[in-house]
Parts: sequence; structure tokens; C-alpha cells
Amino acid sequence: MILMIGKTLVAALLISFVSWLSGKKTGLAGFLTALPLTTLLALAFSHMEYSDTKQSVEYAKSIFVAVPISLLFFLPFLLAEKLSLGFWSCYILGVALLGVAYFLHSFILKAF
Repeated sequence: MILMIGKTLVAALLISFVSWLSGKKTGLAGFLTALPLTTLLALAFSHMEYSDTKQSVEYAKSIFVAVPISLLFFLPFLLAEKLSLGFWSCYILGVALLGVAYFLHSFILKAF
């Protein structure tokens, strides 16, 4: 129970800090968000909890495949001005593209 509370606090503090920073220094906040901070935390937390190296390696492989595919979320934001899209339109389209990305991710992982 203590591990779960500790993990939650660390993750919440990290997300809150980067969110706060985005209002002060957008470039730095974007850079920190783009770093695999969540991956670093999640891999370490998972391994601490389960102590299973094979599972941790499989988890890391899944993340490796997912990272470039998950960038589809940002595609509507990149095209927002050209297509005259507002924030929520971009966000909803990005989430829909993440659904497509998930199926692509599953397909790629089955191939390996």
C-alpha cells in the first residue's frame, strides 16, 4: 500500500510540476514532457513491484514500439492552422488517432 501511495505521489508531483511550468517556460515544459519521464518511472515502479526482468523487458519493448506510433496524437495539432481546427477538435481527433495507433501497435508486437 505504501508503494502505491509513493508511486502516486511521485507521478502526481511530476505531472503537476510540468503542467505548472508550461505556463512559465513553454519550451522547457515541452522538452521535459517529451522526455520519457513516465517511461522511466513506470519501468522502475513495475520492476520494483514485480521483480520480473523478462516482464520488464517486454514492457520496454512495447513502449519502444508505442512511442513513435503515439505521435499520431499530435498530427491534428500540427495541421491545426492549415485546417482551421480549434483545440478541442485537435484533441478529439488526436485521441481517435490514438485508437488507430493502438491497433497498429498490437499488429507490430504480434509480428515480433
